[in-house]
Amino acid sequence: MTKRLLSTLLAVFTAATLMSSFPVSAQTAAKSKLLRVQESNVLRVGTTGDFVPMSFKDPASNEYKGHQIDAANELAKDLGVKVEFVVTDWKSLVTATQSDKFDIIMTGTSMSVARAKAIAFSDPWGRNAFFPLVLKKNAAKYKDWESLNNSKVTVGFNLGTTFEQFVQNSLPKAKVKRVESPARDFQELLAGKVDFTVTSLIEGAALTKQYPELQMILLDKPRNSIPMAFIVAIDDQQWLNFINNWITIKRQTGYFAELNKQWGVAGQE
Repeated sequence: MTKRLLSTLLAVFTAATLMSSFPVSAQTAAKSKLLRVQESNVLRVGTTGDFVPMSFKDPASNEYKGHQIDAANELAKDLGVKVEFVVTDWKSLVTATQSDKFDIIMTGTSMSVARAKAIAFSDPWGRNAFFPLVLKKNAAKYKDWESLNNSKVTVGFNLGTTFEQFVQNSLPKAKVKRVESPARDFQELLAGKVDFTVTSLIEGAALTKQYPELQMILLDKPRNSIPMAFIVAIDDQQWLNFINNWITIKRQTGYFAELNKQWGVAGQE
């Protein structure tokens, strides 16, 4: 598909988005982030910068890089606007979205029922799954998930993440160590302060490559296989419609498949 045809399709979808919820007042339409982004010429993207390979800060250039950063730049390019990255943390994703700190969150978020009560998820761009992450020297200690679910084992997780929700629901007997951003749970594991963390297949693959002393275990027993999606405000249907249309186009043209391959997350669509 040519770039000209892609631009034409995006323009058609934008027009359809604005018309899809008629009847609607001009005042209501003016509140949509779709119009505000176009008028301001700026797309504000919330990102955490601590989730390799999704969103992280390159120490050499001091710039954000990653799968979701590339996707954000692509979205801004297709909208014909500039991108502005707004740093946030996991525990503030919902409240910051509600208080209009940014137009969209692109940082590698998984869908959850708890989050969906307060914010809107886009259509999924891929899938993920959870695995335990341990020090390689301790990998043989844990034969199954139940061996991690006991009071003699301490698990670390970052506040506000779906890992926190998973641990609370699925590993209630384990001791917990709550980690607040910008610190990360895997750092506590490396320091020997927790016995394991729960990681995603995507992040775990990157972490074990970066830190050879870490290892994902129970790879034949994945948990919480859930979709990954972008986050927008729950009350802006026009903006959500546009984002969903954009994802559909990009999936059909192979953009996400290529992006996943580039960042080592191929096969998670």
